[in-house]
Amino acid sequence: MKLPKLMISAAVAVAALLAATPMGAFAQDLQMWERTGGNATMVDKLVEMWNEKNPNRKIVLTYIEHSEMVPKLAQAIASGEVPDLMGLDLIYGPQFEAAGQLEDITDYFKDDATLKTASPGHILVSTYNDRLYGVPLYADVSVLYWNKLLFKEAGLDPEVGPASLQDIHDMAAKITALGDGKYGYYLPGNCAGCNIFTFGPLIWASGGKIEPLDANDEPLVGDNIAKVLEWARQMHKDGLINPANQSENGSTFAEQLGSGKVGIMGTGNFNLSLLQAQNPDLFNNVGVTFLPGLEPGSAASFAGGDIVTVPKGSKRVSDAVDFMKFILSDEVQVEGYAKLLNLTTRGDMANNQYFTDPRVVKMASALDVARTPYTLKFFELINSPQGPWLQMLQRVYYTDDPIDQIITDAKAQMKAIAAE
Repeated sequence: MKLPKLMISAAVAVAALLAATPMGAFAQDLQMWERTGGNATMVDKLVEMWNEKNPNRKIVLTYIEHSEMVPKLAQAIASGEVPDLMGLDLIYGPQFEAAGQLEDITDYFKDDATLKTASPGHILVSTYNDRLYGVPLYADVSVLYWNKLLFKEAGLDPEVGPASLQDIHDMAAKITALGDGKYGYYLPGNCAGCNIFTFGPLIWASGGKIEPLDANDEPLVGDNIAKVLEWARQMHKDGLINPANQSENGSTFAEQLGSGKVGIMGTGNFNLSLLQAQNPDLFNNVGVTFLPGLEPGSAASFAGGDIVTVPKGSKRVSDAVDFMKFILSDEVQVEGYAKLLNLTTRGDMANNQYFTDPRVVKMASALDVARTPYTLKFFELINSPQGPWLQMLQRVYYTDDPIDQIITDAKAQMKAIAAE
C-alpha cells in the first residue's frame, strides 16, 4: 500500500526528530514542581546534586508561584497531568493526604533507617491514618535578623538585638531616621504565608493562638492579640516600615534583607545562605535571635519548610522515592544541607561539628520554641490571598478600622471556614 506524500513527510520529520534526540531524554526526565518564596537555593542544590549522580533520569525543576501552588496542583491531579515530584509547603500535607491526592509511599520506606531520625514535625504532617506520603525536603525556622552595619550607623550596639516588640520599635525608629531609603523594620503587605511565618510568632510569643484546629475550636484567642496588632499598626503609622512593602506578595521576600536597607526583619534560616551569595559583606554583619513578644525574653518561631511528595497519578513513584532517599542520605545531609548553612532534616545529623557558624546553631535551637500549625483548612484559613488572616492584617496595617472590630470579623470568617 502506497502512503500519501503528506504522511511520508510527517513520518520522515518524526524520524529525524527522534534521531536527533538522545534516547530516553523525554521519557527519563522527572518533572518536579516547587513553590516560590521558599528555600530555592536549597532545592536547586539538591536537584543539582541528584542530576550529577543520575544523568539518565534528571529532574527538571519548575517553580510555581506560591499563592497558586495549591489550586494548580488540585487542577493537575483532576486532569491527570501531574508532575512526578512536588515540593509542598509542609503545612498542606494533611489537607492533600486526607483528600487522597498524594501517593502512599509507606511500603517503600519500611526498612529505611534514615526515616527514623527525620524531622518529627515533617513526618507528622506527612502522615495520615498511619500511612506515609512524604519526607522532609528542607526545614525552616523563622527568626529575627538585625543589620549590624545599620545598627552601628544609627548609634545602636551592633551586638545586641531586639528582645521585645518595644525594642523593635525603638531600634527601628533610630534606623529609619538615617534616611536614604533605609527603614527600621520589614513586614510584607500582600503575602499571607510570609506573615504567618514571621508575624504569627509575635502573637504566639505574646500568649495568643491564631487558627482553629476544627469547627469546635475558637480562633484568635488571647488578651494580647489586640496589643500585638496595635503595635504593628503603630509601626506603620510611625513610618518605620517602607510603604512599598504593601505590594510584596512573597516573590521577593527573601531578597529584602540582602538589600542592606532593612534594619530588622523576621525571616527564615534560609536567608543566611542567601546572604552569602547576595551580599557577602552583610552576611558577616547580621545578628540572629528569636522572634520576640510583648514581654522581654519571650520568644517563638514557626517550624516550617517543605516536604517532598508524589502527586496521585504519577507514573514515576519508584524514581521519586529514590530522590527522597537520596536527600535523606548521610552524604547529602552533610554536603547539601549542613555545609551550605541549612538545617539538616535528620536529627542525628544535626551535630554542631557540621555547623561552624554560631548563628546556624542559634537557628537550630529555635525549634525549641517553634510551632507548626496542624489543620485541614490551612490554605483557606491562613495562606489564601483572599483568606481571613491576610485580610485581618491588611486592615490592621493599612486602615484605621477599630482593632477590636477587625478581630471580631476575622474570628467570624475563620469559624465559618472551619465549619465548612
